[in-house]
Formats: sequence, structure tokens, C-alpha cells
Amino acid sequence: MTRPGARRARIAVTIAALAVLSTAHRPLVAQQAPWRCPDAASLIGELEGTLAHVRYLADDLLEGRAVATRGERCAGDYIAARFRALGLEPVGDGGGFFQAWTVRTGSEAGDGNSFRVNGTAAAEFALGADWTPYGFSASTEVAAPLVAVPALTDGQLDANAHGALAGKAVVIEGAAPHPHALPADAHRVAAGAAGMGAAALIVLLGESDELPRLADERRAALAVPVIAVGGAAANVVRAAAKTGARSTLTTAVTPVRREARNVAAILPGSDPERGQAIVIGAHYDHLGFGGDGSLSPNAAGEVHNGADDNASGTAVLLEAARELTTGPSLAQDVLFIAFTGEERGLWGSARYVESPLLPLDGTVAMLNLDMVGRVRNDLLTVFGTGTAEEWTGILERANARIGSPLDLRLNSDGFGASDHSSFYARGVPVLHFFSNTHPEYHRVEDDWELIDADGMSRVTELVTAVVREVVPGSGLASLTPVEGAGNPHGVEGPADGSTVRSGFSVRLGTIPDYSRESGGMGITGVRDGSPASRAGIRGGDIIVKFGPHDVEDVYGYMYALGEFEPGDEVEIVVLRDGERLVFSVVLAAGG
Repeated sequence: MTRPGARRARIAVTIAALAVLSTAHRPLVAQQAPWRCPDAASLIGELEGTLAHVRYLADDLLEGRAVATRGERCAGDYIAARFRALGLEPVGDGGGFFQAWTVRTGSEAGDGNSFRVNGTAAAEFALGADWTPYGFSASTEVAAPLVAVPALTDGQLDANAHGALAGKAVVIEGAAPHPHALPADAHRVAAGAAGMGAAALIVLLGESDELPRLADERRAALAVPVIAVGGAAANVVRAAAKTGARSTLTTAVTPVRREARNVAAILPGSDPERGQAIVIGAHYDHLGFGGDGSLSPNAAGEVHNGADDNASGTAVLLEAARELTTGPSLAQDVLFIAFTGEERGLWGSARYVESPLLPLDGTVAMLNLDMVGRVRNDLLTVFGTGTAEEWTGILERANARIGSPLDLRLNSDGFGASDHSSFYARGVPVLHFFSNTHPEYHRVEDDWELIDADGMSRVTELVTAVVREVVPGSGLASLTPVEGAGNPHGVEGPADGSTVRSGFSVRLGTIPDYSRESGGMGITGVRDGSPASRAGIRGGDIIVKFGPHDVEDVYGYMYALGEFEPGDEVEIVVLRDGERLVFSVVLAAGG
């Protein structure tokens, strides 16, 4: 393990050497001209097998492989080159190895942003110096009197203030009211203010607070303009709000979209009448320079290499492909796919099941590899064993076939915070291989030196043995799917690869579709026996109203869910095939 101080120095040198390339948030076209991916051979050296792949994918020069960045693009090119070298057939767009689409990666300020209070000269409120719109701000113009809200209740506006806030530009303090409190969540407060009829939200920052970065904001626009004001300008607005002075505000915020790519290849089956496929997948993106999802304190701007999460799974995917291409032929197809955007909410696998490269009705099973690089004491957890009747027996036989059997811990749940959930929601039996979390999870220190190469080799053996148990040398594969398998009390939101509790006092039992940006909260799946299931809500529905709250996206859904107690009966409105349906749901206790 490299010492943290030495590692920071190494990153600083890398960034200095690449200064001309340093802006990861520029449009992709602007990045491509000067950028050249690091040479794989020079990084890998004499390393072989899974560790060689991890060494390249988790190098600082790939900048943490955040979705739709140049580092992720280099990683995708590397995976495609490995597929090509193995003789696998491309199965992506236009006969290539990539399945591409555009994703929202941030926001930027457009032309015409301005902010005045009581005729104050525009120069006194300079965009980017004194104030900025948030990346989720509406783009509009409002003229409204200021009204100060001196204190928030639990970080939210007082619901009884509805009438007093209507038509006003609401001014709040962004700093925490005392050392043990959290600062105001501007997005949540703004959503509440919009529901109360406010015209705008103005957040006054503390003296040491920096203006928010639009480039990092991926949430959809709210219904009202939302801005942050700092420094001396905040004091001017603070004083003006006490007198009810009028303000004029124009905001222009534009979403930034870039190309994201899954990488896919096929090992064709030998049966001329083949019509089945087994999918082996792993996500290859990570957290880039930190930000949302990082568990490293004060590490903004430092590369998060994600050696275990999930260069390890990608490495096993590549070596499993090598083993299966060189061994006895299989009757049915094997699709190898490296997903991007998993860290942002299963974007890549959600894209695949919406636009499958092979028919889902012929997909026998999906095997998912996510964090398999830190096997300890021979332990390996396998989720999804309840999604097909045969899984337990298959795993026992496959494990017995490998050179050094693993201590398998089986979990029946087919849902979880990784890409297998997207397939299970479509009725495909799944297995998710996972060697457990560790202190470096989602932290700067998750580097290739900590990876267990022997453990990855054993996982590779196990996965290839499972494939050979499922897909015969001749004829058809046979699995018996089990619907509604697994723990009925599991995730309502993001997780770490294991079955975890949602953190809410109530639960509905839905699996959100995080790839949906606006127009409601999409549902990937519904847990069997959950309140949503009992009420008749299904996977594929889109929640647009939760009780009195309109739901524009997953954030609005989470905010609404947090306002109810177990046993509350709530009316939920969903869109299903364009039809608006209303369900009455009794919420259960969360955990």
C-alpha cells in the first residue's frame, strides 16, 4: 500500500504533467484532440491475468473512470481491445464493440444570468464571483420581494408558512445553525419552496463557503430558480431581505450531456439453431475525482481509482472470457458486457435491458461481478440464489470443480445495488459475486496494490465453471426462474453491493430507476409482498405523485417518502403505458 502522502505527491505530479488536459468536465469533443490514453504495456509491465487488467484500469492516469469522461473512454477502449484479441465477435452499435448513448453529466451557466436587488447595479452582483445559479435551478426570470426565513425546521421550510412564502423570493442561510447541525440542503428546500408557491430560493453562503459547482450537478431542473450568494453580496441581500426589498433574477442553466458506452462482445454458441444466451457482466466505471459517493473525507479532487470497485470485476470478466474461448465449445451464446454508469444508479445495465443487444426472452441468466478483488479467508458471497431453482446445486458442483474451492455464502435476494438488479427486474435469473466491503471502499486508497490476485483467479474459475454448468456443450440450457425471491425488506435506495436497509422510517418496496432524469420516478422492480406489490404497483410504472407531493424525479420521491410514518395510508399516482392510475398504499415500517 502506497503511503497517503506519497500518493498525493504522485497525483500532484500527474496533474501537473497533464495540465493541458486537466478539465475533465469539458465536452467530449474538446477532450479528444489533446488526449491520448496511457500505453497499457508500459503500465502493466510483466503482470499477467486479472492483476494486469486491474493495474491498467486503476491507474491514476485513467482519472477514476467516471462515466462519460476521458478516463472511462480509455478504459472502454482497453476492454474492447481485449475482447478483440480474444477473437470475440462485436455485438454493439454499427457492428462495433460499443453500445453508446448520451447521459447527463453536469450543468453549465448559459447566457443572460443576472441578479439585482432594489435596482442595485448588476456589476455589484457578478456571476461566478458574487453569486451563481445552482445546477438544478429553473431557467427563467422572476421579479419578487425578498422574504427571509430565519431558521429551518429539521432542514426544511415550515409547512405552515405556505401563504407567507407564495410569490416571494425566499432567502435562507446555507450554513448550519449550530456546530451539531447539518447545513441546509438547497435542493430539498427549493423543492419544498416551489410546492408552497415561492417564486425563487436564494441561499446565503457562509464567509468561507465557495459557490457551488454547476459542472458536478446532475439533478433535473426544479420548478423555481435557485441561486447561491456569497461574500459581501450575501450581506447586501441579507440586509435587503429584512426590509422586503424587491429583487429581479434571471437564471439560465443548461444541462451538459456526453456519450457513455457499454462494451459488449459475444462468444457464439456452436449449435446452429441456438437461440439462448447467458450474460456475464461487470461495471467498469468508478467515482472519478470523488464527489458524490466518496467516503474519503476532504478528498475532493483526488483520484478515486476503484481497483476493487470495480476494476476487479472487469478483470475477472476479461479472464473468464479468455477461459471460455479456449475451452470446450458451448452450444449457446455467451455475452460479455462491461457496463458504465453503475455508480450513478445502474445506468449502463438499465440502458441494456431497455435496448438489449440479444433478446431478453432468450437470456437464460445474468452473472454479475462487482467487487471480487478482496477475497479474505476463502469467503465469497453469492447473491441471487433464490432467483432460479437450480442455482444452489449449480454453485455446489461448480465450486467443487475448481482447484481451490471457496467458502460460498449464499443469499437468495435477486435485487441489490448493482447491475444484476436491472436483469432480475425483467425476470432473468441472476447471480451476483461479491467478496465484501472493506475500509478502502469508495475511498482514495482503493488501489491495485491491495488486490488479491489469487482470489480473483479463483473467482474466475468459479464463474467459468458456473457457465459450463448452465450452458451445455450441446442442446439447450435449462433454468427454472423463481419470481419474487429474496429478502422482502431490502433496499429502497442506493446500497453498497449487499442487502441493506433504506434509512427511512417507512418503505414502499420499489427499486428506483436512477437512469430516469425527470418526468417522474421510474420503478425498475417491486419486491414481492411489499406495500407496493400488494397495492398493484408494478415494475415499469412511473410515480408522478406521492400523497400531496408531485414527484418529478427520484429525489422528489425520497423527500416525500421521508414525510410519512409506518401505517400511513397514502395515495400514489403512477403512469402506466401512458395511463394515469391511482393506488392506495399502506406504508410499512422501514429499517
